[in-house]
Amino acid sequence: MSKDLEQRFDVVVVGGGPAGIAAAVRAAECGVSVGIVDDNATLGGQIWRGTSGERQEEGAKVAAIWYRRFGTAGITALCGKRVFHQPEPGVLLAEGTDDLFELGYRNLVLATGARERFLPFPGWTLPNVLGAGGLQALVKGGLPIRGKRVVVAGTGPLLLAVAAYLREHGAEILMVCEQAPWSSLARFTAALLGQPEKIAQAFELKRKLAGVPFVANSWPLAAHGGQTLEGVTVSRAGKSETIPCDYLACGFHLVPNTELPLLLGCQVGNRFVPVDDFQQTTIAGVFCAGEPTGIGGVDLALVEGQIAGLAAAGRRAEARELFGARRKARRFARILDRTFRLRAELRSLPSHETMVCRCEDVPYSRLQRLSSWRAAKLHTRCGMGPCQGRVCGPATQFLFQWNPDSVRPPVFPVRVASLARFRGGAKPEQTTVAGGLG
Repeated sequence: MSKDLEQRFDVVVVGGGPAGIAAAVRAAECGVSVGIVDDNATLGGQIWRGTSGERQEEGAKVAAIWYRRFGTAGITALCGKRVFHQPEPGVLLAEGTDDLFELGYRNLVLATGARERFLPFPGWTLPNVLGAGGLQALVKGGLPIRGKRVVVAGTGPLLLAVAAYLREHGAEILMVCEQAPWSSLARFTAALLGQPEKIAQAFELKRKLAGVPFVANSWPLAAHGGQTLEGVTVSRAGKSETIPCDYLACGFHLVPNTELPLLLGCQVGNRFVPVDDFQQTTIAGVFCAGEPTGIGGVDLALVEGQIAGLAAAGRRAEARELFGARRKARRFARILDRTFRLRAELRSLPSHETMVCRCEDVPYSRLQRLSSWRAAKLHTRCGMGPCQGRVCGPATQFLFQWNPDSVRPPVFPVRVASLARFRGGAKPEQTTVAGGLG
């Protein structure tokens, strides 16, 4: 194992998606030293994963512009490193494959993004039942999808983007099932009339998905199969319909990654991190941008990241110039939230035998008689597996209105060696330990 690497920066950015890249670029262009750390092998996050600018879609063009600025800004990029602890204010610990980084900072920008929300239903643990974004990421990583029959289901604009991407790569999209009612979608469309760029994006997706059935008031009821997925039964306008398929790409919008803000002591309310006008959290010198402050898409993430980066570099006057763009982007975020809010019927999807906590094999029936997330952990080990509640936590939050009580270090599973080294103890190489959601 290599020697611990200690690095100090004026600004450290955690998260390499659009918000993190924008924050790092704007801070570095102000002349301060900037380091960005991300647990993926390359920057870009889910939204820009695999985007290099060679394709001519508008999103790729925007990504290419930011990548070029990033490449000339003198930013230190630490990819494949996961921040898991803050042993003291101004210092973060990040673990790599075989090394441990100690990152000192004067100001910190948290751009930790979001993950897909999964809701349990019978058969959702079958192989080839995947998150919508997860399947897209696998295809970007080389999974062959050509000729495969795919049903895309859940809620939110991500469904259409994923369906279009998979179709472009040869998948046969059998149906896109959106749980939101037509009335909400109609109001969503009307609200976009004042945003021509969004209308253009919608028409482009419609063109790419020509001939693919799009069904509102629809959601998966059960997935079927033996060793792998063979079909899915969906509710379609109140009636059940079974569709043979090879993949079910399913996601019920997004959940912000707030574990690190919670660990640092930032206030989190209603699942999101509240910030001031300059994206500063309740902790001085700690800023937050992108999905942890509110699910709003790439446009909001970019403008929030810029404001946070400029403010962290001491350029508040320049940051203030972006407030108008942020107000516009936040209006769209509010529309998203209203349109794709989960309907109450989805709480009745699990059967008694449906696994809610996949890591610890905890069925719905065992959780029904409990009263809180803490009680579920004590009595069933729900949330105590490798994912540390990142899948079952949001599911139980929706199903039972439970909330995690606390977060403790390490926020991700890490080697005992990494914990021992900053405490001066022994270094067993392979053992891992997890903290996570309390």
